[in-house]
Amino acid sequence: MPPHGTTESSRSIDRSEKRSATLRRDLKVSLYDSGAFGGMVGCGETYFPAFALAVGLSEMAAGMVSSVPLIAGGVMQLASPLAVRLLRSHRRWVVICAVLQALTFVPLLMAALMGSITTTVLLLVAAVYWGTGLATGPAWNTWIGTIVPQSLRPRFFARRTRISQAGVFAGFMVGGILLQYAARHDYELLAFAVLFGVSGVCRFISAWTLQLHSEPVPLPANMRQIPWKRVRHHLQASSGGRLLVYLVAVQAAVQMAGPFFTPFMLRKLNFTYGELVALFSMAFLAKVVALPMWGRVAKQIGARQLLWIGGIGIVPLSAGWLVSTNFVWLSVLQIIGGVAWAAYELAFFLLFFESIAEEERTSVLTIYNLLNTAAWVGGSLIGGILLMSLEASFNGYLLVFGLSSAGRLVALLLLARVPSIVVDSDGMGIRTVSVRPGGSGMDAPVLPSLPDRFHDED
Repeated sequence: MPPHGTTESSRSIDRSEKRSATLRRDLKVSLYDSGAFGGMVGCGETYFPAFALAVGLSEMAAGMVSSVPLIAGGVMQLASPLAVRLLRSHRRWVVICAVLQALTFVPLLMAALMGSITTTVLLLVAAVYWGTGLATGPAWNTWIGTIVPQSLRPRFFARRTRISQAGVFAGFMVGGILLQYAARHDYELLAFAVLFGVSGVCRFISAWTLQLHSEPVPLPANMRQIPWKRVRHHLQASSGGRLLVYLVAVQAAVQMAGPFFTPFMLRKLNFTYGELVALFSMAFLAKVVALPMWGRVAKQIGARQLLWIGGIGIVPLSAGWLVSTNFVWLSVLQIIGGVAWAAYELAFFLLFFESIAEEERTSVLTIYNLLNTAAWVGGSLIGGILLMSLEASFNGYLLVFGLSSAGRLVALLLLARVPSIVVDSDGMGIRTVSVRPGGSGMDAPVLPSLPDRFHDED
């Protein structure tokens, strides 16, 4: 009979091996999830505005489909903390929302096959899509933080983000090539049906891999809701709150123009799907290439200074469309824009997500997402109203684009109110910022919220 100490040692080794095996499985399926999610975004979400135009809806409807329904996400995700507590699990809530999001592609696929859909139905479907998608974000961030050990986070999330980016880019390119070919042979709507079918399958795969994850801590100890009174004080008095006010102002200014670049190019400039994809791709690749460089810059000069570089850099981008609509000029503008947005978004993440207590994380991110989504929708409504008042004319688009740049310039006054914030740039995910081309416009790759594919490494 083995000594008691030997038995305990063996059990300890067995438990350690089981934990290691579980962790390896979790990391593996998380990578599968990121690729599948990226594929959904690339060949589905990105083409919502183009689909609206293809089924004969107005340019205004095309602009609104990727902006106004976002308010559903902002409202629905308010239920996230309560839903997590009722289900007693972050995983259950995330998986339920992922499955529901996958199902939203069914009516889109049917509409593409039938060749028609009303603006109201399209907006409702888009609302459910965004609502279920954004509702997963806060819960996913809290959950994944209990799975991945801190020592593994920098390398793992860097790899995860690269896979997600590859999925987005691959889906986007395949979608563009398919639509370009189909448009030449009068199979445009059939191509959209294929894309939406693939997108739905990708999200179902994502949901399945999420279900395969373990859940070491279904509910963090002392999980609590942050009262709105405290939020108001935070926005008025703290450095992080002032930063948030600036970010929200920029989001509103950007979205004045963001949703309307795609209809402007397809209807006013008569660009092909190939040209549209090419311009999107230039900004996307420029952003990916620039991120490591900006990471080194942030380490040298600090995240606040980097935010100034990005904040100033994004100001003239929208107004640049007033200079010329020549494809070569727009290509140059897109490359510059990708570099500028990379600096802005990296600094944004470094500064804002430096410290969120685990027990408050779901609640804090929920509130942030709501404010950011409200800014997104509010800005797009302002732009849409202006465009409607100008009868969606060519010059009307250019005026909206110019006013968007003016709004970004004014927002810099709010950035001046943000004091210096000490950030450890080595541990804050410089290599893990998620890059996601906005389906709503060329100059608006700002994320509508903290996505369920990003994790801050504090």
